Amino acid sequence: METPPPAGPQEPQGRPPQNPYGVYPGQGPAPYPYPYGYQPWGHGYLPYNAPPPVNGLAISALVFGLLCCLPLVGLVLGFVALGQIRRKGERGRGMAVAGMVLSGIGTATLALVLATGGASAFWEGVEEGAREVSEGSAAFSVDAGECFDTQGGSLEGMAYDVDTVPCEGEHDAEVFANFTMADGGYPGDDAITDAADDRCYTLQYSYAMDSWAVPDDVDIYYFTPTRDSWSLGDREISCLFGNVDGKGGLTGSLRQDATTLDADQVAYLEAAQVLNEAMDSAPEEPYVEDDLPGHKKWATRVSDALGEQVGMLRGHEWPAGAEKPVATLVEDLESAKDEWAEAAKTSDVDTFYEHYGRALDLTDAKKSVTARKALGLASTPPAGYDQEDGGGEGGGAEDAGAGGGSGGGDVQV
Repeated sequence: METPPPAGPQEPQGRPPQNPYGVYPGQGPAPYPYPYGYQPWGHGYLPYNAPPPVNGLAISALVFGLLCCLPLVGLVLGFVALGQIRRKGERGRGMAVAGMVLSGIGTATLALVLATGGASAFWEGVEEGAREVSEGSAAFSVDAGECFDTQGGSLEGMAYDVDTVPCEGEHDAEVFANFTMADGGYPGDDAITDAADDRCYTLQYSYAMDSWAVPDDVDIYYFTPTRDSWSLGDREISCLFGNVDGKGGLTGSLRQDATTLDADQVAYLEAAQVLNEAMDSAPEEPYVEDDLPGHKKWATRVSDALGEQVGMLRGHEWPAGAEKPVATLVEDLESAKDEWAEAAKTSDVDTFYEHYGRALDLTDAKKSVTARKALGLASTPPAGYDQEDGGGEGGGAEDAGAGGGSGGGDVQV
C-alpha cells in the first residue's frame, strides 16, 4: 500500500521546528546548525538560494519518450518544455531533449510498423492474449488428444482444473473433441447437455474411427460451461473418453485416426462410417408398425449409404492379402442394399420386417472379421453388437449405436 505524501515541507526527524525564512546575514549562527551552515530548504531569503526547479513538462517529455506506445506525446511536450525553460530559467533542458529524441525514434518506428502491417498483428496478439486471460479466468481448457487426471479422481460432478498426463500410462480421461456453442444468453443446463450429447457421440468417430478397438468399459463424458463461466465468455464443450464408472480410469490412448492408422485402414473405416451415419438416423419409434413411413425413409437412407460404401470400397486399391476378403464383403453389402431398397418400397409392415431381417443377415458382424484381420484392424466385435441387435458390420453397421436412441438396434423384429 502506498503512503500518501505529506501536505507540505516537513522538518527532518528529531529536530525542533525552524524559522521558515532562515537566518539573515549578520544575525549570528542559527540556533540549530546544519552540516553546511544553512537550512536545506527556503524561499529565496537565504544567501544560498535553492537551485531553479526542474520543468515539469521536461520530465513528462522524457517519460512519454520512454513509452513506445505514445511517442508523439513526448515529442510535443519536449518542444513546449524547451520554450518554458528559456522563459523561466528552469532546469530540465537535457530531459526535454532526451524525451524528444526518444519520441522521434518511437514515432519513426510506429510509422514503419503501420506501413508494414505489423500494428495489426501486434493488436491481434494483444487481443488474443486478453481473450486467453479472460477464458483462463472463466474455465480451464483441454485440447483434443490430451489425457488428464482430475483433482478428485472422478469424472462426475464439478471440475475446476485437471492435470495433463501422458496418454501412454494410466489416466482418468482422454479428450477426443472440442466444439464451441453459439454466443448469446446462457441457454440452460438442459440445452447444454443436449448439445453435448448430440455432438460428442458423433465426433467420437473422427477420433476413434475403429469402434471395435474401443474397450467395452469406456464411456463418453464431457466438460460443459457453467452459468458463471458462460458469463465470462466460456462457450467450449470438451468431449472425453472415460471409464464407465467415472473413476476406474483408462490406460493407453484410444486414438484411431489418420495419425495412427495406415491409408488402407483409414479407407476401410471411412467407408464404414458412411453406413454408420445412416444407421444412426433411424426413427425414434422403435417399432415399424408405429411409424412405417419413417422407417421406409430410413430404409432409403441406409440403401443409399450402402451404395456409397460399396463404391468407396471398390474404388480403393487394397493390399494383396485384403483384396479377396474385401471383395467378398462388397458382394454381401450389395445384396443388403437391395434388401433395404425393397423395404423402402413396401407398404406392409410384415414385408418390411422380412427385408430388414435379410439385410441384417447380410451385414452380420462376423462377415467382416476376415477383412479386418487382413487389414490389421480389431477383429473382435464389441459386446452387444450382434445380429439380433442390428449391429452387424458389413463395413460399418456395427457402429449403428444400438440402444443409443436412434440406431438400427432399436428396430424390433
